[in-house]
Amino acid sequence: MTEDMVAAGLVASLARPGGNITGISLLSPELDSKRQGLLIEAVPNARRIAALSDANVTPPHHTQMLQYAARSRGIELLVFGVRAPDEIISSIDAAMASGAEALNFLATPLFSVPGSSNNGIVMERIATTRLPAIFQWPETAEAGALMGYGPRFTEMYRQRARIAAKILRGVRPADIPVEQPARFELVINLKAAKAIGREVPASLVLRADEVIE
Repeated sequence: MTEDMVAAGLVASLARPGGNITGISLLSPELDSKRQGLLIEAVPNARRIAALSDANVTPPHHTQMLQYAARSRGIELLVFGVRAPDEIISSIDAAMASGAEALNFLATPLFSVPGSSNNGIVMERIATTRLPAIFQWPETAEAGALMGYGPRFTEMYRQRARIAAKILRGVRPADIPVEQPARFELVINLKAAKAIGREVPASLVLRADEVIE
């Protein structure tokens, strides 16, 4: 399971992975852009937002496209690359000091695996800064973040188990097409919004798959 198996050079294509690798490609570039749009809707008066990326894996052209998309809506996107867990808090603080009014945590296990120690660090810090933030897993919003959009983390593990079962039955990885998520959920935590003194627009709340009140 990785953010984009083709872009990472792990497989030749989704339909015909080749070699000895298959798995799940999470559509992260497309979903990062979608999350940015949702964040802008959630904070309609914002003129400067920040994206926190995993500097080890996020290609520069990806963040450049996000900056272009934000600029087309009259918003400046600041990008902060994080290389290690001990840089997470300083990057969040730097984003706040630079005037960012909201945070988009780009897809990477570094920030947002639900229940991980890194995710706990992130959640504690954004609660302190009172900045609205969006994450790649719906479960993160259920755990206290303002918003999460993407496939469910738990479902991705079930999907991975199904692929592993095929391999154990003797199917070659090269013959198993790379899978992608089939369902995406938007979870909005209105309790979190109240805690940071924000009001999420009703039009966005109505589109959520789950609203926590």
